[in-house]
Amino acid sequence: MRKFLIIFTLTLVAFCGFAQEDDHGTNERIRDRMSEYIQKRLHLSNEESQKFTPVFFRYFKEWRTTLRDNRGDRLLLQQKVVDLRLRYRSEFREILGEKRGSQVYDHQEIFIKEMRRVGKERMENRPVKPPNNLPTN
Repeated sequence: MRKFLIIFTLTLVAFCGFAQEDDHGTNERIRDRMSEYIQKRLHLSNEESQKFTPVFFRYFKEWRTTLRDNRGDRLLLQQKVVDLRLRYRSEFREILGEKRGSQVYDHQEIFIKEMRRVGKERMENRPVKPPNNLPTN
């Protein structure tokens, strides 16, 4: 349990970086891509996908709000996210079954880690711009 809480805490720190974005369009793109990623990994049928998507979108919206509203208190944030996941777990399990319903959050975390890795690579590979005030020869 302790190992889980440590991993969970580290993951939440990563989530907070996403939660601070205020651009509504960016949130929707992340939400859509995350949903598609999870659906692919869980091999959802068309029927399952149609049922899963609106539930996931509601979950995602509450999850983002929870991250934003509780970012100042890490312990409270952890508790709120756990409560949110427990609440939605039953809905996901109803649509996807016991095993895949529980895997939604695992795939969410993998997606976020991958997004952070790609973002970090982009920042590292970005060309360095010289300051504007340097004289040119």
